[in-house]
Amino acid sequence: MKVSQVVFKSKSEISESLKNYNTDSYDIHFIFADKKYLTDESITSLIYSTFKNSILMGCSTAGEIGNKQVYEGSFVLTSVKFETSRVKKSTYHLKDVKESFSAGEFIANQLLEEDLKYVYILSDGINVNGSNLLDGINSVLNETVNVSGGLAGDNAEFLNTYVADMNNNFVPNCVSALGFYGDKISTNSGSFGGWDSFGIDRLVTKSIENVVYEIDGKPALDLYKSYLGELSNELPGSALFFPLEMRTIENDESLVRTILGINENDKSLTFAGNIAEGSYIKLMKTNVERVINGAEKAALQLPISQNLKNELIFMVSCVGRKLVLKQLTQDEIDAVTSQFGENTTFAGFYSYGEFSKLKMQSTCSLHNQTMTLTSLKEI
Repeated sequence: MKVSQVVFKSKSEISESLKNYNTDSYDIHFIFADKKYLTDESITSLIYSTFKNSILMGCSTAGEIGNKQVYEGSFVLTSVKFETSRVKKSTYHLKDVKESFSAGEFIANQLLEEDLKYVYILSDGINVNGSNLLDGINSVLNETVNVSGGLAGDNAEFLNTYVADMNNNFVPNCVSALGFYGDKISTNSGSFGGWDSFGIDRLVTKSIENVVYEIDGKPALDLYKSYLGELSNELPGSALFFPLEMRTIENDESLVRTILGINENDKSLTFAGNIAEGSYIKLMKTNVERVINGAEKAALQLPISQNLKNELIFMVSCVGRKLVLKQLTQDEIDAVTSQFGENTTFAGFYSYGEFSKLKMQSTCSLHNQTMTLTSLKEI
């Protein structure tokens, strides 16, 4: 497997390099970029003409990862050539968030083949129900297929996110997935947070999928605002600092949920994934040290190979972690990259949600506030 990566920091750099980029030397290309480039007509036209005969995956971000660095306002291009393995892409354009399950089901059926080993998913980060999307995928794929990926970002503006569709156009309301096939594909995933819950258990007394209306019989937004105090004036952005821990039954494994939107009219909270009625929730918080340690723990969940063959690691970290770390964001990238050898390339982005299987799970779940990693190589 051959991996090439380049980071562009300006429109002129992108324009100059893409005109002469040799796409035919690779099987698949990944673009993680600031949305200012993916909404610039001159850049998107150049992307289309450059990659028109290629398989392209990519999305807008809340921060880009490449060359073992974290960037803002950049354009990271990673290209991969396999020795024997093959890839296949499928996309779905969401007309409504209610189609999230159908989108996952459709994509999984499109990619399902006997030698499918791994599915990498990039989804619109706002107009989708991440839990239902993965439920649709899990309803088709068996547990031997690894699944990971994430929700696109837009620099914590929560307005529009963009994903490369089947025609390599970056558009909103799109879900794209890439299937990896063959006996030589080796893939593993790891995910860890580093956030602590506090306070008493609260009961979700009214919710519909990813929208929570009442907690302990009280308007959900009012109760949440009471926790945040003055920070409630900065919602929904300030919610990234205070996610919720959710578990469906007492002593069950917990998941983290981040608020993506609020509704002042019905006092509801909209989350990246489902929070079922009858769930128990707690508020969460963290500090810089725990976030960085969490990134290292995610890396240690992957097998550290001494193999000299090239390896690609997809990194998807939550925008909430970046907001907490601020100028120390590079430290969590270093905590991951320091665990691997020189033949490892890292490509990824800061997201609105992360997709990964946990150690004790056979299916993929939506996570928030985690560092999620997936290794990919040919053996």
